[in-house]
Amino acid sequence: MARIRVALNVLVIGGGGREHALAWALAKSERVGKVYVAPGNGGTSGGKIENVAIGHSASDFAKLVEFAQTQSVGLVVPGPEQPLVDGISDAFKKVGIPTFGPSARAARIEGSKAFSKDFMKKHGIPTAAYGNFTDYNEACEFVKNATFDVVIKASGLAAGKGVLMPTTKEEALEALKSVMVDREFGDAGSEVVVEELLVGQEISVLAVSDGYTVASFPAAQDHKRAYDGDAGPNTGGMGAYAPAPVATAELLQKIHKSVLQPSIDGMRRDGFPFVGCLFTGFMLTADGPKVLEYNCRFGDPETEAVLPLLDESCDLAEVFLAAAEGRLDAVPLKFRDGFSATVVVASGGYPGSYAKGRAIAFKPTAADTHVFHAGTACDGSQVVTAGGRVLAVTGVSDTVQGALDRAYAGVATVSFDGAFHRTDIGFRALNQPREGLSYADAGVDIDAGNRLVDLIKPIVKATRRAGTDSDIGGFGGVFDLKATGYKDPVLVSATDGVGTKLKIAHETRVHDTVGVDLVAMQVNDIIVQGAEPLFFLDYYACGHLDVEATRDFVRGVADGCVQAGCALIGGETAEMPGLYAAGEYDVAGFAVGAVERSEILPRMDDIDSGDVLVGLASSGIHSNGFSLVRKVVERAGLSFDSVCPWTDGQTVGQALLTPTRIYVKPLLPLVRRRLVKAMAHITGGGFTDNVPRVLPKNVCAEIDAQSWELPPVFRWVKRAGNIAADEMARTFNCGIGMVLVVAPGDVDDVLTTLAEGGEQAYVIGRINAANEANQGTATTINTDAW
Repeated sequence: MARIRVALNVLVIGGGGREHALAWALAKSERVGKVYVAPGNGGTSGGKIENVAIGHSASDFAKLVEFAQTQSVGLVVPGPEQPLVDGISDAFKKVGIPTFGPSARAARIEGSKAFSKDFMKKHGIPTAAYGNFTDYNEACEFVKNATFDVVIKASGLAAGKGVLMPTTKEEALEALKSVMVDREFGDAGSEVVVEELLVGQEISVLAVSDGYTVASFPAAQDHKRAYDGDAGPNTGGMGAYAPAPVATAELLQKIHKSVLQPSIDGMRRDGFPFVGCLFTGFMLTADGPKVLEYNCRFGDPETEAVLPLLDESCDLAEVFLAAAEGRLDAVPLKFRDGFSATVVVASGGYPGSYAKGRAIAFKPTAADTHVFHAGTACDGSQVVTAGGRVLAVTGVSDTVQGALDRAYAGVATVSFDGAFHRTDIGFRALNQPREGLSYADAGVDIDAGNRLVDLIKPIVKATRRAGTDSDIGGFGGVFDLKATGYKDPVLVSATDGVGTKLKIAHETRVHDTVGVDLVAMQVNDIIVQGAEPLFFLDYYACGHLDVEATRDFVRGVADGCVQAGCALIGGETAEMPGLYAAGEYDVAGFAVGAVERSEILPRMDDIDSGDVLVGLASSGIHSNGFSLVRKVVERAGLSFDSVCPWTDGQTVGQALLTPTRIYVKPLLPLVRRRLVKAMAHITGGGFTDNVPRVLPKNVCAEIDAQSWELPPVFRWVKRAGNIAADEMARTFNCGIGMVLVVAPGDVDDVLTTLAEGGEQAYVIGRINAANEANQGTATTINTDAW
C-alpha cells in the first residue's frame, strides 16, 4: 500500500518583501499544501499563498497560535525581528508547532547590540573594539578618549536605523546626545554601543542553523544609502546582489570557521541554542573579516536576492523543517550557478515621509525576473502603495551584469506616482577586478598541502622500523619485507575508517584521537590473524584543507603506529571543495602485516569444547556504535561540551573521544608461543557477530556478562537510551575489546603474560559443543547484571 504523505501547511509571519520572497520559495515545495502569510501584503495572495488578517505584535501571538492550530500548520517561519525578540517562536513551540526562528533568549543576539558585542568578546569572534554604555557621561568620556573614529549604535531594535556614523568627535558627541538624551530611537537608545569604525567592503551572510549545523546562502552585498553613488540618508536597503564577487571561497571558509560555527556553538554552550536564520554583517578589513552585527532573521532585501538562487532540487520547506527539528545535517541546501540582483522601487520621500495609497501598474515580466511586494496593499482589486520600500525586483542570470539587466528590465514593468530607485545597484561587483583563475580559486590550496607535508615529516619519521625509514613525499611507500626476518611470510591486509565518531571530532575540534582510532581498527584486525602489523597508509578527505587540524590527525595516526610497532610510510590528502561541509573530513586507512605461514590464526581445527574465552578490557566505546551513541546524547539533552555524567573532569566529547585500545604488542608474544588458538576483535556487531567469525561449525561460544563489570560509559548509554541488553551485546564492545580462545591449561600463563604487558584481562566464557541450532554462534548470558 502506498504511503500517504500529509501536506505541510506553513505560516509565514510578516508583511514585507522578505516575507513575500519566503512565501514564494516555500510554495514551490511539492510537500507544501498552503502558505499562510500574516498579515501579508498586496502580493502575497494567490495559488498556494493566502493572507491572514492577523498582526504580529506580542498581543497577537495568541491569535496566531490559535489560527495555526485550527489550520493544522506544521511549520512557522517568523520574518521580522521584533516578534522574535518578543518570543513568538517560544509561543508556537509551547504548543508543539515546529518553528524556524530563534527563541527570545537567542534573539537577543539582535535585540541587544550590547549583549551581542559581549557575546562576541566572550567567544573570540572578530569584531570592532567597543564599549557599552547606559550612562551618557561615561559614553561621552569614551568618545573623547578614543584613538579611533567611532560608530554610535542604539543597542535595542530601531528598525534598522539605529546606527549613526559621525565624522568628527563633535558629531559623535552630538550623536550620543540624540540617542541617549533626546531618545531619537526611543527605548532602543537607553543603552548604546560605541565602537571603532571599520573600513572596507561590507558583505552579508545569511545562514540556516538547527543549533548545531550551520549552512550558508551565497554572500550578498546591499546598498543602504537612498541615492546613486551611495549618497543620501541610510535606508533599510535599496538593492542587493549575490553572490558577491568579493566573497571568495577562501574568505567564506574563513568566515565559517572563525565566525559562523563558533557563534552557533557559543550560543548553544551559553544555554540558548540558535535555530533559524543567523544574518551576519561583515566588514572585510585589512585584518580579515570582522562582524558588524548579528541579526536573528532573514535580511531585506538580501532575502529577495538569495532565494531565487536556490537549486530546483532544493526544497526550502524541508530545509526549514529539518532545522526546526534539529536534523539540518540530513537535508542539503543547494544553489544554482549564476547571480541575482535586486532593485528596490521606493515611494518618493522615503526614508522620510511619503504618500500611501497610490495605484501601482504592472506589466508582464521576462523569465528569471521576480517582482516581490514589500510596501503594498489591496484596495479592492487595485494594488496600491502602503510603505516606503514598495517593490523589490530581482533578476537572475549567469553573470552579474545579466542579473542587473533583468532586474532593471523588471523595474520598467512597474510604475506608480512618485516611484524612484537607484540606477547603480551592483556597481561594486561590476568594478571588481577580474583576475585569472587558479586552483586556489576553485578551493584547492596546493601551497597548504605542501606546508602540511613539511609539518608532518618529522611526525612520520618517528614511526620508522625495520624495513623502512618512513620518509614521505614520494610516489609510493616502500617497505623491505626481507629486512623483517620472516622466513615463509604470508601478508595480511586490512582497511577501515572511523565512522561517525568523526562527527564528535569535527564538533569538538579534537583531531588527534581519531588518528589513533584509525590505526587501531586496522592493526587489531591484523593481529587476530596472528600477524605483526608492518606498515600503514592513511587517506584524509576534506572540502577545505585545515593544515593544523590535519597535522593533529596525522600526529594521532603516528602515535597509533608507534603503539602498534608499524611504520607510517605514506598517505593521501584529498581537498575536494563542495563535497564536504566546512570543518568536516573523512578518513580511511590501509595496513599490511606479516605472519609465518605456520602461525596463521585462527587454528580452527584446534578449537574444541572446553576451551576458555579470555577477554581484554577496552578503553571505552572504541570506534563502533557512534550513530547510536550520538542519538543517546541528543535524547539526554546533552551536547559534547556538557559535563560528562559518567566520569569526572571531562566533557561528554572528551570522554567519547577516548581512542581505541591497540592490542598488538601484548598479544604478539602469545601468538609466537602458540598460546592462543583464535582471536576476535570486538568491533561493529559486538560479541554476537564477531566471536562467531573465528569458530568452527561444531562448537559455539557462551559469554558470561557477570564475569566483568560493565564500564560506566556503557551503563550510562544503556540507561539513557533505554537500550536492551541484547542490543548492547550486538552493537558495542561492552568493555571487552578483544576475545581470545585459549586451551584450559594455558589460561594462567596467558593471564599472567597479559598482566605483565599492562592489560586487564578476564576469563569471560567458554567454548561448548554445538548442536544444529547453535553451531558457530556466540551467546551472552546473565546480561541482567548490566
